[in-house]
Amino acid sequence: MMNVTKTEKGFTLIELMIVVAIIGILAAIAIPQFSSYRVKAFNSAATSDLRNVMTSEESTYADKQAYHNDQDALGAGTGLTGPASILGSGRVSKNVGIRINTDANGTVYAAFSGHSKGDRVIGGDSSGAIQYKADSTPATTAKAKTATDLSGFGGTAL
Repeated sequence: MMNVTKTEKGFTLIELMIVVAIIGILAAIAIPQFSSYRVKAFNSAATSDLRNVMTSEESTYADKQAYHNDQDALGAGTGLTGPASILGSGRVSKNVGIRINTDANGTVYAAFSGHSKGDRVIGGDSSGAIQYKADSTPATTAKAKTATDLSGFGGTAL
């Protein structure tokens, strides 16, 4: 009898199915994780824009002994959503809502920001405090907020 050798090379169907199953498991773990990282990035953009607004407010107070209000800073009394210019040379990121409120004398202020795809409204006031609260529509809420303090905010934004 002749000795027959098989020279076919390749993967079996079961090996390919195992590889596909492993890739599926890894994707099921990674995709939700990626989504939470995106939300954190959106919240960070809103926090960064709020810090810029607060810095500008303090600069204005140093020059004029009064804080900006929405009308002075944003050109409208209802807040704005970026991308847009704010307080002269500052910029508001895309899809970030900003609102600045002052008291009648311009001696205290509260500013609020939120990204339309984030899950928090971030607030900062003339004391330098920055806090947040969970919200399903943060950019809209940030634009609608009319307080001059951070009542109702509990978490400390980093």
